[in-house]
Amino acid sequence: MEGTILRTENLQISFGDNKVVKGINMEIAEKKVTAFMGPSGCGKTTILRAINRLHELTPEAKVEGKIFMHNEDVYEMEAMTLRRRVGMVFQRPNPFPTMSIAENVISGFILNGIKLKTQEKNEIIEDALKKVALWDEVKDYLKKKGTSLSGGQQQRLCLARAVAMKPEVILLDEPTSALDPLSTAKIEDLLYELKGNYTLVIVTHNMQQAARISDMTAFFYLGDLLEYDDTKKVFTNPKNEKTQNYITGRFG
Repeated sequence: MEGTILRTENLQISFGDNKVVKGINMEIAEKKVTAFMGPSGCGKTTILRAINRLHELTPEAKVEGKIFMHNEDVYEMEAMTLRRRVGMVFQRPNPFPTMSIAENVISGFILNGIKLKTQEKNEIIEDALKKVALWDEVKDYLKKKGTSLSGGQQQRLCLARAVAMKPEVILLDEPTSALDPLSTAKIEDLLYELKGNYTLVIVTHNMQQAARISDMTAFFYLGDLLEYDDTKKVFTNPKNEKTQNYITGRFG
């Protein structure tokens, strides 16, 4: 695929004896939104977490096969380097509770021991909060705790935290499932704007969301990648009967 940023080769992921992901080969295009769809337990989030090497924190998890970023094996990179280049936003907003709004934005730098001059710090905070359309809402309250914000604002703060590190890729694991419709719409608008500068990979159960914001859609079923194509094609003319059944609500 032209402009590929991420590529998996025979990616298999097991937890103990349970093989959750079964030999996935796929390429993810740069500066596009790729949606991962499929019923619960089909391996979507498991793949997302493998890209960011989060399974290393789970003793029984075993990742086999390869994941490349620009032809570099992510499992041979320094984990800190990888996580600077690949940000992650989780299902539930999770600002660091002891940190202020400002500290949350630059927490990646703080936690990695990266020293910033005051002016640099202020510029990063303002820039990241502007990118996620939160600056005007919080600029007078930057010292307040990140957890004092509403759910939708907290999720945008988590997005700002990811954006502040200037990553190439942002992984999003059902980032709007805990939010109300208005906050969901705001996050969707943001993701649409952000794709000009970042590669976004989003796991979603919300098919309308996938149809609205993604360029490419991957449909997973029981650990296999059944269909992967241009989003319009997947929704209007799916090649696989299981994709068709999932989209039309016959199972899920």
